[in-house]
Amino acid sequence: MSRHGITLLLLSFVCLGAGSALAQDKGSITPKPLPPLANPNDPDLAAKELFARKLLPSKGPTHVIGSYTKGCIGGAEQMPVNGDHWQVMRLSRNRSYGHPDMIALIRRLAAKAHKDAGWPGILVGDIAQPRGGPALSGHASHQIGLDADIWLTPMPDRRLSREEREEMSAVMMVRADRLDIDPKVFTPGHVLVLRDAAREPGVQRIFVNAAIKKALCREAKGDRAWLSKIRPWWGHDYHFHIRMRCPAGAGECEGQPSQAEDEGCKPADLAYWFSDAVLHPKPPPEPPKPKPPMTLAQMPAACKAVLHAGDAKP
Repeated sequence: MSRHGITLLLLSFVCLGAGSALAQDKGSITPKPLPPLANPNDPDLAAKELFARKLLPSKGPTHVIGSYTKGCIGGAEQMPVNGDHWQVMRLSRNRSYGHPDMIALIRRLAAKAHKDAGWPGILVGDIAQPRGGPALSGHASHQIGLDADIWLTPMPDRRLSREEREEMSAVMMVRADRLDIDPKVFTPGHVLVLRDAAREPGVQRIFVNAAIKKALCREAKGDRAWLSKIRPWWGHDYHFHIRMRCPAGAGECEGQPSQAEDEGCKPADLAYWFSDAVLHPKPPPEPPKPKPPMTLAQMPAACKAVLHAGDAKP
């Protein structure tokens, strides 16, 4: 296996444990506030402990700082809990904040899912914390308000209770052998929703399980240019992950290089993901040592100002 393949395989142990479980991790209808920190100025304190304790966005204009995996957002906008064609899930996580462009995109996608796929609407998973930054659990990304998880389970045609939003499980879209989608649950409507998301000009990548990418390659009709944005990645069996480009004029936002514009549907493009090493990975002889958590000093300097800024009005 190439060095690139080995690196991806090692990453899979992390991603499988985080991404695939996250849509199924249940919340609480009575979440307990985090206890005060004994020494919030400790330079060795994990930045995630600081950002997780900010319950409201910072006041002021929207300001994206840093990268998807090391950054923050000032002046974030909250996704409304309910809309005509969407409902936000896992409210106890308080991760429904994002860049206004992302919030607007999710609203548009919800309307398109209703119009094009016939879904009542979409179920919205994690976007970002009120001020972005690293989270206590689940994600390495979702730090600058330009990532969002959308459940692959269509929204029910009714208002979900708070308890349902915390405890309802997303539907597994991938067959037990991991080689293809489960046709009993993955429908032509899913193809249309993913197409609509990928056709948004501000979207750079959409992460899905490789079996879903395989199905899209097989079933997409007409103009297939949008397939280039759909990228296989571990853990996206229950939801898909939208990633937007840095907004125009956001000079402190560190985006990703653009991916190739081909469909990514050739057998060679997908072969790695269906190899035995990926489908049935063997654990390393010695478990990798966990990395020390990122500190505030290791983040972009401007994130300190975002962290300590006053609260926006709720």
